[in-house]
Amino acid sequence: MAELTTTTRTGSNRTKKLSTSVDLTAMVDLAFLLITFFMLTTTLAKPVAMSLSMPVGDEPSPVKLSNALTLCLGSNNQLMYYTGTNENPEELSFTGYDKNEIRLVLMNKAQEILNQTGKNLMVLIKPSDKSQYQNLVNVLDELHITNVPSYAIVDITSEDIERLKNKGIY
Repeated sequence: MAELTTTTRTGSNRTKKLSTSVDLTAMVDLAFLLITFFMLTTTLAKPVAMSLSMPVGDEPSPVKLSNALTLCLGSNNQLMYYTGTNENPEELSFTGYDKNEIRLVLMNKAQEILNQTGKNLMVLIKPSDKSQYQNLVNVLDELHITNVPSYAIVDITSEDIERLKNKGIY
C-alpha cells in the first residue's frame, strides 16, 4: 500500500508541516505485475481451423468419373481442371483462383452434373509440388462457399504434371 509520511517541526506555539510525500513503489510493482499478467494471458489472434471429414476404412470408395471434376493446382496462381478420366480428360481448361473464375467453374459444373445425373458434384483436388498452400486453402474455401458436399485431396499423377508443364504453370 502507499505510505503517507509527513514531517513536522515544532517551534514556539505553531506546528508547521514541512513536506508530505507518498511512497508509490508498491503501486508501481503492482501495475507491472498486472501488465505482465494480461500480456501473457491474452491471445492476440485465434487460430482458424477448417473441419474436414476423413473417410472410414482402408480402401477409398470409387468415384464415378461422370460426377467428378478434377482440379490440378499449378504454379503462378493458375490451376487446370477437367472432367472425365485422367487418361482421356474432357474439357481440359485453365483458370485462376479469383472468385469470378474458380467459383463460376464450380457452380456451373455442379449445376450441369445435377441436371445430367441428379447427383452431387465430386471434386478431386490434386496439388502439385509447385503450388502454394494458400491456393489449396482458397480452393477449399470456394468449395465451402459453393456448397460442394464431396471433395478429396489426392496425389497428382505424372500425366497431370506433363499437362501443367506444357501450359507453363508447373
